[in-house]
Amino acid sequence: MKLATPRWWYVRDGAPGVVARMLLTPVSWIWATVTARRIATTVPVDPGVPVICVGNFTAGGVGKTPVVRELLSILRTQGIAAHGLSRGYGGREAGPLKVDPVRHAAAEVGDEPLMLAQDGAFWIARDRLAGARAAAADGAAMVVMDDGHQNPSVKKALSLVVVDGETRNNEWPFGDGAVFPAGPMREPLKASLARTDAVILMLPADLDAPDPDLVALFAGKPVLVARLEPAGPPPTGPQVAFAGIGKPWKVERSLIAAGCALKDFAPFPDHGAYDEATLRALERRAEDFGAGLLTTEKDWARLPTAWRAKIAYWPVRARFEDEAALKVLLGGVASGTD
Repeated sequence: MKLATPRWWYVRDGAPGVVARMLLTPVSWIWATVTARRIATTVPVDPGVPVICVGNFTAGGVGKTPVVRELLSILRTQGIAAHGLSRGYGGREAGPLKVDPVRHAAAEVGDEPLMLAQDGAFWIARDRLAGARAAAADGAAMVVMDDGHQNPSVKKALSLVVVDGETRNNEWPFGDGAVFPAGPMREPLKASLARTDAVILMLPADLDAPDPDLVALFAGKPVLVARLEPAGPPPTGPQVAFAGIGKPWKVERSLIAAGCALKDFAPFPDHGAYDEATLRALERRAEDFGAGLLTTEKDWARLPTAWRAKIAYWPVRARFEDEAALKVLLGGVASGTD
């Protein structure tokens, strides 16, 4: 059973869930110790091509996959044979496997790889090193790895970490800094930041600039600002929307900000499968409002084929405020492929 991301993880001061935090804190100490030991004792291996890792400091959604998509697009536009790589979370295949968007389903390869494979070469592999090597053998000149900042098996030419830059209503991307499962951090921030080459702050459209207190935490690391922008307007007319991503409440907020006539919104756990009963209940809810059904592109990839014709999706893209600075970082890696 997949559980939704606890929203109290991200509350900075006076967070609810006090009892849960107390009970989970000893587990978080164990988690942090095991993670630190694994990273310290593993020697990264060069897979034969440069690997750009796009990772997280935290669990939960931050817009990492749209960043991977944008990096792959930029590199491919420059004529670089860039392949994507993911663990394939939510899929049953272990890989290494090159994703075929026609032949494969989300239940086999995961929703995000299936979505990104629409654009070009994309691989899944539980063993990231084996996946990077398979991509290299298939002609990749560079690999962009979705997630893996805490995976020490692969030598990284560039480590980028995406951070949710929204700070309001006492919500903070790191909460009070507690490590999973007592909080959202995958490991203590200081340790994670030491392996980071640059931070990508993902800001909402209505926030002009990042919180300077947040930027100050990154200890002088380069900070790039990006925003998730819709690829087009939401569908016209009343809509009932649903999303199973790391922070589904952000989808609801974005739809409203984009002018969607949203009648109801249903959150679901990240990467969760949609069964027939759930989809029929959503369909009945939409009928009650005389509305269409709307979801994210990632959720749409997980829908049974028969339901895709009935449900629209609202795609978003990561757009960098200073794309030139991003290209300088990428150019430093690309120069090693010449």
